[in-house]
Amino acid sequence: MTLKTILALDLGTTTGWALRDQAAAITHGFASFKPQRFEGGGMRFLRFKRWLTEIKGTTDNGIDAVYFEEVRRHLGVDAAHVYGGLMATLTAWCEHHQIPYEGVPVCTIKRHISGKGNASKDEVIRAVGELGFHVSDDNEADAIALLHLAMQNHEEV
Repeated sequence: MTLKTILALDLGTTTGWALRDQAAAITHGFASFKPQRFEGGGMRFLRFKRWLTEIKGTTDNGIDAVYFEEVRRHLGVDAAHVYGGLMATLTAWCEHHQIPYEGVPVCTIKRHISGKGNASKDEVIRAVGELGFHVSDDNEADAIALLHLAMQNHEEV
């Protein structure tokens, strides 16, 4: 059975990511899309789009599905704007490449990985660690938790 290549993303200025390829290898990390000095406001989104294309290029047969953390409430207006821009860029990129995508609510991801829909960042990091993943930050942990949920939804865990 050939596995699907799945990309899971925790969108934000620091975007966590996790990728499971057709050989069942899981890679993960985070990427910063913080605005650089002297660049326009749209450059973060162009860099994100280029990064998505680079990730796709690392796979043998492209990406079969993209899952992203669906955030309904942000603590600040700037965070909401960044999230909205990244989500628009992601969904347009997926449409262009004919890759199915799905947003998953934060509480669904937390409940899946920790048993609690309101789990703290530390609890999610700990739960991901119990699966054998060592992460640098909570964004990366969220992406791994989302990937784990996506794999279960595809009955491939």
